[in-house]
Amino acid sequence: MFYLSLLVTTGLLTSSGFAFQSAPTQTAAATEPPVRPAISTLERGDIFMARKMYREAIDVYKQAPVSALTLNKIGIAYHQMADLDSARKYYERAIKTDPQYAEAINNLGTIFYARKSYRRAVSEYKKALRITPGSASAWANLGSAYFARKNFETASDAYQHALTLDPEVFERHSTTGSTVQEKSIGDRAKFHYYLARTYAKAGRNADAIIYIRKALEEGFKEREKFTQEPEFAGLRDDPEFKQIMATEPKIL
Repeated sequence: MFYLSLLVTTGLLTSSGFAFQSAPTQTAAATEPPVRPAISTLERGDIFMARKMYREAIDVYKQAPVSALTLNKIGIAYHQMADLDSARKYYERAIKTDPQYAEAINNLGTIFYARKSYRRAVSEYKKALRITPGSASAWANLGSAYFARKNFETASDAYQHALTLDPEVFERHSTTGSTVQEKSIGDRAKFHYYLARTYAKAGRNADAIIYIRKALEEGFKEREKFTQEPEFAGLRDDPEFKQIMATEPKIL
């Protein structure tokens, strides 16, 4: 009897009375799915921002501990809703909380830009860049402010610096980050001409051609610049470039 009970406890008893060894029993920890860490309040707010649910994002961000980061994110959410007064209020609160918080200073610059206070915008962007000189978005914003003031060559230099820092700076479309990049440019045709020149100077011919086409489609009149200016010299043997120059563009 003792032998039989031993078989039962160490293996599986068959109908013939013989036992075979069972597979090791898995522990509960091995069979349970891994526990996912709870997302933070800021991460929940970012999810709403990504879904363009800005009011909901604001409500969630306001539940987080007050910090320059949180205040700046609330400002961005109001900014996306075109509530510039509220956005400015929160950017300024973020800067008061942390005077070295360059992202909020940059974002305050975009408020001045949106209100056509381009001189103030330039001042704020420069303040941000003194703190974080490696911010491609701030350099791009500075270029746009100079562009709006018709200081085109200085704008072009700022764009070139932005592109050097981040090759995709002009292609990014983020609403959940901490830095707002200004996209509202008045003279789109001329803006795209300068972007084409910036890309051509950087040797990114495919991107340059895209913006040459955009500039012409938006009514850029000085098409001789593309064949005469030295920045475009590397494009002149490109078949697509030749085709664009030989074809009258359809103005959109």
